[in-house]
This record gives sequence, C-alpha cells and structure tokens, in this order.
Amino acid sequence: MPANLPAEAKAAWLKVMEAKTVEEKIRAMEEFLSTVPKHKGTEKLIKHIRRRLAELRREAVERREKTRILRGGGPRLYVAKEGDLQVAVIGPPSSGKTSLLRCLTNTTLEPDDLPFSTAEPVPAMYIEDGVYIQLVKTPSLVLNEQSELNTITLATVRNADAVLLVIGANSAVGTLERIFKFFEEEGVYLYPPRSYVKVERRGLGGIQIVGQGQIVGGTLNDVKKLLNDYGIYHAVVHISGYVTLDDVEEALYIEKQFKPTIAIVTMPDLYNPGELAAYFTKSGVLYHIANLRTCDIDRRRLLEDLLKTTGRIRVFTKPIHSKSYVRKPIVVKAGSTVKDVAALIHSSLVDTFKYAVVWKRDTFPQSPKRVGRDYVLSDNDVVEIHT
Repeated sequence: MPANLPAEAKAAWLKVMEAKTVEEKIRAMEEFLSTVPKHKGTEKLIKHIRRRLAELRREAVERREKTRILRGGGPRLYVAKEGDLQVAVIGPPSSGKTSLLRCLTNTTLEPDDLPFSTAEPVPAMYIEDGVYIQLVKTPSLVLNEQSELNTITLATVRNADAVLLVIGANSAVGTLERIFKFFEEEGVYLYPPRSYVKVERRGLGGIQIVGQGQIVGGTLNDVKKLLNDYGIYHAVVHISGYVTLDDVEEALYIEKQFKPTIAIVTMPDLYNPGELAAYFTKSGVLYHIANLRTCDIDRRRLLEDLLKTTGRIRVFTKPIHSKSYVRKPIVVKAGSTVKDVAALIHSSLVDTFKYAVVWKRDTFPQSPKRVGRDYVLSDNDVVEIHT
C-alpha cells in the first residue's frame, strides 16, 4: 500500500491518528484524501480510506439518531453486543446464512427471495450449555465490485469477536481465496496471519520494536526514520514473522485485526474432502460440515470450537450454602484468575475475599481444592468464593 506520499499527506495522516472523536476523524480523513496524489500506486490506499470514511459517517449518523434503525438514513451498521460472544455470520449469496441462523436459534427468518436482499445486520441468539452466542447475519459478500453492502459486512466483522464463514461445498477454492483476500486488503485476517505489524503510539520512550518477528531489508534506525517522517517519535512496534518497512508503513493506515474464523460448509452431498479440506487445513481455519436442510450440525462441537478459537473459558459459580452450582457459566478470557471472576460478580468480593474452593465440573462435588485469589482458572471450573 505505501505509495511514496508527499510530506503534506503524511502530516495530514498524523491528524487522523490524533483525532479523538468520530467527527474529528472524518474531517481529518477528508483532508488527508485531498492531499493524496491520484495515480495507480495510491489506488488501494484511496479505496481503503473511502471505505473507512463510509463506515465512520454511518456510525456518526447512528450515534446522532441514538437508535438502531436509521429512519431515512440507510441500513444500520452496528449491532450492540449481547450475550457472551458476538459472532458475525458472513458468506456469498445463497450459501446458507439464514438457514444456519434458523438451525441454531429460534429466529423465523426466511432466506432471501433474491440475492443481496438483506441490507443490514440481523442478530439472533444461539444458546448452548448455558453460553449465549449472539449471531449477526451480514449482507451477502459482493466479490466482483465495490458495494455498500461490503462496508456493512466489514463493520460488523470488525465489531465481532469471531466469524462464521458459510460456504457451499460446491464453491471453488478460488472463491475462498477471494473472500480472504478481500478482508485482508481491508486489514482483517480471517486466518492466523504469518506476519503482523501493529504500531502503538506512546507518550515517551522513543521507538521500540518488540515481538518475535524480524524486519527484512531494514533496521531499527530505518523504522525510526519512517515513523519520524509521520511525526511519530514515541511508539512500540509489535511485529511477528518476517515484515518489511512497507508493512510497517501500511500498519499506520490500516489497523489490522485477526478475527478467529470457523467455516460452515453446507450442501454436504456435494462435498469432496480433497481440495476444500486441504485449503482449510493450510490456512489454519477450522471447518464444520453441516446439512442445513435437516439442521444436521454439531451444536456442542461448534460451541467448543468458538470458545477455543476466541480464547474463552466457562467458569461456573457455586453459592456457599447451595448443594449445586449455577448452570449459567461466566465466560471469561483464558488465563483469568479467581480474583477476575470475583470482580465480575461484585467488586466487594475482591475487597472481602478470604479464599475460594474450586472443583472440576465433571467431578463435582468430589475433589474440592482450596485456592487463593491469584489461582488461574480452567475451562469448566466450578468456583465457590468465601469472604
């Protein structure tokens, strides 16, 4: 993406990075676009900035209206998060997105009569083992041209914790590659990226490089000079894998994200385990084979995979005088401690904490363990907090 921008454009982009509000960022991006020379080398950059501007403008309208449905202002862009996880459901037209929601939730949605009829995100709740997963169906992906529908889908994916990619078994690997490439060009990885750069601005400390990666064809001094040209003198540059100076510069314009993705392969009667399975294995994307006509989909395995790929665990709580535990778990990040869970229940529990008793859910009520506040919890632990 870097296109040897003039100093004026680099200075204008610094204003974008320093903008505090959506309105300020919109104005700064508009000013930046006016300074970018129009030629083949800047096409990708201009396309990306215009799409981000469209997202920000719609977000600004939604905030002003203070309602989920925009009266006369076009379809809504964001769905407020509810439940334990929010998962975007994406895919080409007629791939089975609505059918997936009908199988996993109590929605009565009907598939679109015409492709691309859905023009806004549609939420529904998938409940399994006490975990509430908010599924948000997005407009169908338009892969052959620019579309406002893609802007809405991108915004939904950026806001979500994970992605379900619904794809027919008759789809070629080429379709998947185009989908992954489309999101990657917008800074969203649907598969674990082999290389990654994130520039985190700081108030002090100069320019530092951290991570297990390596800069190819450049040094720390080169990175310092590059960032100084943009008026950035204090930042931590996180890198993994092999990256170039162009990758570092691109990270200034595109805030890259990795969204854990699980593919739902529909039309199993057409499924050939060869090429499609090999592609998912190579890209590191988990996949499920599902017959959505009969709702033959492993709901429990899907839940387990969503929790695993997003780095979440279930913790069940037990009142002190109860013989059983609460069946609705608390979903927290892996590595959370007893103290973290206590704070989620009520802040006073942290101040008055004495000790906790922990069981494994599958052995409850046998084999209790007395632990302290810094004890790291595991998936399906049962916790009783004593104050």
